[in-house]
Amino acid sequence: MPNWPITRLRLSTPPDAWPAEPVAIVETVEQRRQVVAVDDRGWAAGIRPRQKATDARAVLPGLALIPADHAADARALARLVRWAGRYSPAAAPCPPDGLWLDITGCAHLWGGEDGLVADLAARLQRWGLPARIAVAGSFGAAWALAHHDRSDRRILPDGAERAALAPLPMAALRLDEEEVAALQRIGLTRIGELLAAPRPGLARRFGAGPLLRLDQALGRAEETVGFRRPPTSWFARLAFAEPIGTPEDLQRAIAALAADLCARLEARMMGAAQFTAAFHRVDGRCQGIAIRTALPVRDPARVGRLLADRLDRVDPGFGVEVATLRADRVAPVGGRQSGLSKLEGEGAGIGDLAGFVDIVGNRIGFDRIWRPAAVESHLPERCVAARPPLAPDQAKPWPPGWVRPLRLLRRPEPIEAIAQVPDDPPSSFRWAGATHRIRRADGPERIAYEWWRRPRPRDRDEPDMIRDYYRVEDETGRRFWVYRAGLYHEGETARWFLHGMFD
Repeated sequence: MPNWPITRLRLSTPPDAWPAEPVAIVETVEQRRQVVAVDDRGWAAGIRPRQKATDARAVLPGLALIPADHAADARALARLVRWAGRYSPAAAPCPPDGLWLDITGCAHLWGGEDGLVADLAARLQRWGLPARIAVAGSFGAAWALAHHDRSDRRILPDGAERAALAPLPMAALRLDEEEVAALQRIGLTRIGELLAAPRPGLARRFGAGPLLRLDQALGRAEETVGFRRPPTSWFARLAFAEPIGTPEDLQRAIAALAADLCARLEARMMGAAQFTAAFHRVDGRCQGIAIRTALPVRDPARVGRLLADRLDRVDPGFGVEVATLRADRVAPVGGRQSGLSKLEGEGAGIGDLAGFVDIVGNRIGFDRIWRPAAVESHLPERCVAARPPLAPDQAKPWPPGWVRPLRLLRRPEPIEAIAQVPDDPPSSFRWAGATHRIRRADGPERIAYEWWRRPRPRDRDEPDMIRDYYRVEDETGRRFWVYRAGLYHEGETARWFLHGMFD
């Protein structure tokens, strides 16, 4: 978007508050005020970016100087990224004045790349955003054409990067000023001249920077772009002739998008565990809802029903003109899914655990639904872990002889215990202000620390880390799991702890 600071300032300023004289945005760099951007009237008068503000005022005395606001420019660019999600889920800012859009797998929704570019350009023009759009097989080539090609719209066929980049200046490779100046000093002013130069000599003289940028533009080297969401081809779009806003219309749109996307997933024998719907309003804002599933699914009725349950969070404003649906966490799914949920219908009951987990998880959060799973550890506090409700077991079950309490305390709590003989179970103990007299006891079960998992602390002896566990029952019938820490030493008071309850 050429002259983005001026464009952003003009769109955010009321028309009656815009200066009547030409406008330039300035900032202070190393105690020198210089021009960052200038409007069309100032450009026609000869004002250029990086020019001293005093020189600009000498050329055009009536020039209005406005301080730069880079933070506001970045925030507006981020809002534009969210708006561009109607074209691709993979959108990212390209500071200071551009956007990246990975349209892989999305162009067919507009009848091809030409239709997508035409729609994007028309919408930006309606919003008063001048833009130069380029489509290419690499990020570097698209950036070079958008910034340095003479055409405002350029779609590059696959494999045509070399010929398209050759006439462009060195700055099109996103090199800094020193690198461009150094290359120009030896006569390399165009990318085509760099392509013809011997690579070993260039690498020795200028380092890997220019050659890396060249390879990225030609698609020979990978380039990382920080998209808000990862690129995906599992994307469906629905545009409306007239804006919609009623819950019934939104629900029908969700059903149509789910049918389209799930049909494509089924054709590839795939399923998705996360679906995100976005509703793009006529005012440029976007409302989104998302659902998760316990297992990858591709049943459109199930996906549509889960999304419809969250439509009360969508504010359609003055109307929704485009709706999209994206599938994430896509994985292979074998067989045909012919109705996974049996939660509805008279007398159906909970016939499908996955469907039940999906409904409850999307209402209260999947992090609140879990099941205990055995972990290979002798320490009681480490032998159980929370797992997703439908995740397969990853550890061996507990040995059949283990007896463990129903309730295990998060941390063992110290108790005051009395034992007739040091190695005997306690005859009574005091916990939480109450005294419990023991009627029956069983044990001990000795558990040592797991020396193969972590080294023993230097301030503790190995016998001190042994635990002798007892199952005890008091006079009221309550059963507890207590242990004595360490071995008995004459003259030392035994340390007792409560670790769990059996009722």
